[in-house]
Order: sequence, then C-alpha cells, then structure tokens
Amino acid sequence: MKRRNKSSVFASIRMAARAHHVLTVGTILCVASSVVASLLPPLLLAHIIDGLTAGLPLTLWAVLAYFCSLALEGVLSSAQESLLVLFGQKMTHALRSEMSHKLTQLPASTLVDQNPGEVAARFSGDVDTVEALFTSGIISMVADACRILSIMAVIAVKNTGLALILLLVLPLFAAFTRHVQRRMLAAQLDNRRAVAAVSGQVPETLHNIRTIRALGTEAYMERRYDKRIADGYAAMERTNFYDAIYSPVVLLLNAVVVAIVMLLSASGNATVLTLFGMSVGTSVAIINYISRIFAPIESLGMEIQTIQSAMAGVKRIDAFLTQPERTIPGERQKAARGDVELAHVTFGYGEKQVLNDFSMTVHQGEQVTLIGRTGAGKSTIFKLLLGLYPPESGSVTIGGVPVADITDRERRTCISCVEQHFARVPGTVLDQITLGDPQITAEMAKNAAQLAGIDTAICALPDGYDTVCSEGMFSQGEWQLLSIARAAAADPAVLLLDEITANLDAETEARVLDALRRASEGRTVLSVSHRIYENLGGRTVEIKIL
Repeated sequence: MKRRNKSSVFASIRMAARAHHVLTVGTILCVASSVVASLLPPLLLAHIIDGLTAGLPLTLWAVLAYFCSLALEGVLSSAQESLLVLFGQKMTHALRSEMSHKLTQLPASTLVDQNPGEVAARFSGDVDTVEALFTSGIISMVADACRILSIMAVIAVKNTGLALILLLVLPLFAAFTRHVQRRMLAAQLDNRRAVAAVSGQVPETLHNIRTIRALGTEAYMERRYDKRIADGYAAMERTNFYDAIYSPVVLLLNAVVVAIVMLLSASGNATVLTLFGMSVGTSVAIINYISRIFAPIESLGMEIQTIQSAMAGVKRIDAFLTQPERTIPGERQKAARGDVELAHVTFGYGEKQVLNDFSMTVHQGEQVTLIGRTGAGKSTIFKLLLGLYPPESGSVTIGGVPVADITDRERRTCISCVEQHFARVPGTVLDQITLGDPQITAEMAKNAAQLAGIDTAICALPDGYDTVCSEGMFSQGEWQLLSIARAAAADPAVLLLDEITANLDAETEARVLDALRRASEGRTVLSVSHRIYENLGGRTVEIKIL
C-alpha cells in the first residue's frame, strides 16, 4: 500500500477497497442480489396458491421454482454474511497496517506523552469497532433499508391499504426498537464497567495480599468484591428484561397487523375492498412479507447503534493518524563519526526547563562521565544525542552531523546506548542482540557476546543462541552483559552508558565494568552516574551539570 504523510481512516479504507476491488464489487453485488432474492419466495408461493384456488394443477416445475428460490435466498444470505466479514477483515488489516506504519513515524516525544494503554486501545478496540462498521454497520444498514423499501413497494402494489397501515405502524415500531436498544446498550455498558472493576480487583488483591493479611482487611475487600458483582448482576438483569419484552411485542404487533388486514379484506365492503381486497395467494404472500419486514427494522436499530459506536472509534483513530510525523533524513556522503558536540542547547519538558544554553564537546575517543543531582539533565542529554527529542534551540551533532540527520539505517553504527534495565523483546537470545536488524549477522552478534563476556552463559543454554528468551533465564548482571552485547553488535562510534551498575552487587558490578572496558576500546563513551565509573581506561572527564 502506498504510504502518505497524512492519512485518515476512510482514506485508508478507500485505498484498501481499491486494492481489493474484486472483493468490493463482489460484496456489493451479493448484497443487492440477496435483497432481490428475499422478495421471490412469497411471490412464487402466492402464484402457486392462486393457481390451486383457480383449479389449476400443481406442477413439479412450480414446486421446484419455489424451493429453488428459498435455496437461492439462503445461499445469497450466507454469502453476504461471509463476504461482509471478509471485507471487514481486509479493511481492518489495511487500517492496522497503516497505524503500525504511523507508529514508527511518530517522534519519540509524541509517544512518550501518550498513555500506552490508550495507544494500544486504538489498535484493538477502536479498530474492531471500525470492522463492525462494515460487517454489521453501513453495508448491512443499506441492505436492510433496501429490503424494507422493496417489501413496502411490493405490498403497495398488492395491497394499498396495508401499505398505508404499515406507514403508520412502522415508525412507531422503529421508535420503540431504538428506545429498547438504547436501554439495553446502557445496561450492557454498566455491566462491562462492573465486570472490568471485578477483574481489576483480582490482581489488586493479589498485589496487596501481604498488606491485606497483615492489617486484617479481608472482609473489606470481600465487601468491595460483592458490591461490584452485584452491580454487574443488576445491569445484566436490566439487559435480560428488555430482551425478554422485545420479542413478544414484535410477535404481538405482527399478529395485530395481520389480523387487521385479514378482517378488512373479508369485510365485504366495496370501498374497503378497493384498498384491502386480495386473493388467497396474495394474502399468504402479504402475511409472509409482514413477518419479514420487522426483522430488518430491528436490525436497522442495531446497525445505527453500531455505526455511532464505530464513528467514535473512527474519530480516535483519525486523531492518531493525523499526528505530525518525524522528519525522515535523506542519505549523506559524510559519516556521523567524530566529536560529540552540544552547542548552546536549550531544552525542557513542557514548562519545565532542564537545559539552558548548555554546551559540551567530547572529542572522539574520550570517555566522559556526567554527574549531578537527580533531574539536572543527565539523561536528557542522552535523549538529545539519540535523537529522541529535538532541542528547542542550539545544535546537537556527532562528527559535525546533526543527530536529526542520522538515518535509521546508520543509527546503530553511529551511536548506541546501554540502559539501566534490559528491554527484552519476543524471540531468541540472538534476537535480543540483533533486534531483527539485517545489518547485524549472527557472527557479529556472537562476537559482541564474547566481547561482553556473556557468550559462555548463552552457549550453556539448551539451544544456545537459538533459545527462546524468558524472564528468569539470566541473572540481573547477565542481562546487563547482554545489553552491552546488543549495544556493541553494530560497532558504534559512540557508546552511552546510563546508570548500568546502579542495582548491581560489588562482584557483579566488577564483571560488568570489565565488559565495559573491552566494549569501550576505541570508542567515544559518555556515562551517566551519581559517581564516576572507575578504571574504564582512557581519559575521563568529569562534568557537573548544575
């Protein structure tokens, strides 16, 4: 799919519909054919019954035609449902793909400011509502509307009086349907909130079980749990009540309309018969059509509700897709390798100023430790060097190249960071080092592991580097060594160390520092610490950020 700088839900859907034009056209034709096919069985049945009342024999062809029309209606109805589901899945797949692409193009500062749960909800719940927009929303609503209009047109031709009665009754029935559906939706939402509260209390209880046991608050937690279960039960009872009364009302209304029409058609009054008179076969067809017209009206109410819910999801996804993207730098001839320089940099988070006209130069091959109080801006300098945030003013360069101009492809060979906590990704141990980067071969990853001193521990695993990574397979120190291997795998010119020994014991810290000495050889190294790393080799420059 062609990518765009600006996108929207419906723009993505239009492109996907054009890409799957055969499916799109097939779905529309199937829906139209299903509407037409639903009109045939009652008409054929009326023709057969009128023939019998006229004394004509029942032919095999007439019977076959009637049952074939029923079979055709069933097949087309089933095909419509299947194609709508497939069409909806294709659209949501394209939308999720567009959103995934958008996620990679957003600046880190934009993502940091957003709630991760809300962003994840865009990809799950909101996209699911958009899928419902097609599977049981717009297309189904159009189909049901066409089915209602078609039945009304046939009834108007066959029995004008009934058409007039239905024009009076159906709006009232539609209003009743919407009222019931709104109440059911409100009850369902209350039930979902209650269930969510119950589900949330279980991990809350487990997380705080020691405090609960120590303070003897089991009865309090039990009362909270019972109250939330009761709230969910009450909401579900309201849903069941509306569900229970709706079907009898539909059946009663159906019977009343049929009874009125039958009584009027049998009245014998010439004036009444001009509106309600009909043959036996037509009366059978009319009864059939009356029973068929209430179901689409009920579906219309649900489809309108689905569309309303989906449009809320569309607005949230649109807000995500229309966020400004980061600028993608072009290729350069000059490599970003050399001195690291921050010149007159000013930067802050919102109204909080962190760096004000800050300047610092680290020459190639130097090793610098940044020390200072918490919140002074040490980690902020790393974020600026990694290009995660642009400075408000001033420049941040590596080898004379602005960090904003470093492409994604060359970033790992230019600068890398060893963080305080290892960020594990799904996959094998090899995947933890390469991160799926095709530029880093298995041999490069193994050399980096040997450099970090973690190769022996990896080889002792059941499948070595191909062992699927799990939470407890390494000690905390070994995770840090693996982090060093990840950072060193692409042979970066600049290495950033972010408080990597803060939570290690003395023996493990000595092992990590030994690995850092090997990984730091020939590189520019910047460290963040409350104290200076000792014995890393090279020239260490202490800089206090005030």
